[in-house]
Amino acid sequence: MTNPFSLVGRRALVTGANTGIGQAIAIGLAQAGASVVCAGRRACDETVAQITRAGGQASSVLVDFVDPMAGQSLFAGQGFDILVNNAGIIRRAEAVDFSESDWDAVMDVNLKALFFTTQAFAREVFARGAGSGGGRVVNIASLLSFQGGIRVPSYTASKHGVAGLTKLLANEWAAKGINVNAVAPGYIETNNTEALRADVDRNRSILERIPAGRWGNASDIAGAVTYLCTPASAYVHGAVLNVDGGWLAR
Repeated sequence: MTNPFSLVGRRALVTGANTGIGQAIAIGLAQAGASVVCAGRRACDETVAQITRAGGQASSVLVDFVDPMAGQSLFAGQGFDILVNNAGIIRRAEAVDFSESDWDAVMDVNLKALFFTTQAFAREVFARGAGSGGGRVVNIASLLSFQGGIRVPSYTASKHGVAGLTKLLANEWAAKGINVNAVAPGYIETNNTEALRADVDRNRSILERIPAGRWGNASDIAGAVTYLCTPASAYVHGAVLNVDGGWLAR
């Protein structure tokens, strides 16, 4: 019997895979059997090392999505079946003080690069034809795909855009063999949230709202992403899966 949760024989590209959530996703896909290419603007050597030490297959490529078109050349002839758009940046300031340069930088990486990278991936999958087994796209959204937040106007706008693009691309590509979905992480223990966790009052207020009673681990996100890349999710299209310990349900 075929294992519907296996990724053996599949080839994946994970952006922003050098650390944190992206690193965990790359490792999770490799554990499920995929051959993983880790993309980042900094070297992904540690991620590749963790995968290969465990007997998996991984390599890396340097890509800086400050140039939104940087992903256009990644897919031709490479046989990718899976794309995980995890790379992203954030800028913080009061809305009344927010600069055009910070707005453009975040939108370029988080939304424009995501769209044009995914476009290039889809073109390659379609060019291979129906016998290729189709493709999977998983975008990393955010709780701020649903909420407003404060002091992160371009990040909030970009993550709302990620949720919308996920649905649009699913509408266009579901019948053509590509599943497009997203995962929206909640409060996850990463370097980016270290300051929040170190703030006793802020940490307490966050935990009081999370029904699960704990911060998430990067591996929690990896599990959800891996599922959306496997045959087990064949009829899942256009979903934005919240992995937030129940935060949005509160």
